[in-house]
Amino acid sequence: MGGPIDPDYHDHVRPEMRAFLPARLRRVLEVGCSRGRFGASLTEAEEVWGIEPDAAAAHIAATRLHKVFKGTFDAARPELPRGYFDLVVCNDVIEHMPDHDSFLRDIKDHIAPGGALVGSIPNVRHYRNLINVALLRDWEYEAFGILDRTHLRFFTEKSLRRTLEQAGFHIERFGGINSGIAFRWSAWPLFYWLAAHALIVLSLGAQRDIRHLQFGFRAVSA
Repeated sequence: MGGPIDPDYHDHVRPEMRAFLPARLRRVLEVGCSRGRFGASLTEAEEVWGIEPDAAAAHIAATRLHKVFKGTFDAARPELPRGYFDLVVCNDVIEHMPDHDSFLRDIKDHIAPGGALVGSIPNVRHYRNLINVALLRDWEYEAFGILDRTHLRFFTEKSLRRTLEQAGFHIERFGGINSGIAFRWSAWPLFYWLAAHALIVLSLGAQRDIRHLQFGFRAVSA
């Protein structure tokens, strides 16, 4: 069994994602807006719309954002204006989609000229997951995190860059977020710390992407 459900799962503000925002964000659409905390923090925007499949979260988001659709992107798409949004946000959403390639192609129709797609994706090569697979021969789905049991897709830095480019996007900004290798004086955390640092050192830094829990990106239509 995986760990307990994160009590703040629907209420993260995601301040680390502000570094990826474009200068212009007058009209914003957040796909997978949860309870609307991130969208509500974009006080410089004139309009923030949201799409959220969880009914309870969507109900709360509707009190914080200008317009919220309860359901998936595909269900809401017929009601979304074309070429309208300066910014589309998809924080930790693409990995939940049955057809992420279709989403990336379709969402471009709703982004205004010069607008951007901003999002985050879990890094399946994060050191804990990598060590569990390579050394401990384990792959256990959990309630949340990289191996969230609702994830349908998994990405590395290389595969995420390729996915965006093949969908017709040009990547303007890309970087690891929520990074670092935790150190604690107890058996298993110390084992992970030593194994992760050994891998980075022995690879002469080529494996340093394993430090990142997620990747953030900003991309525009190419």
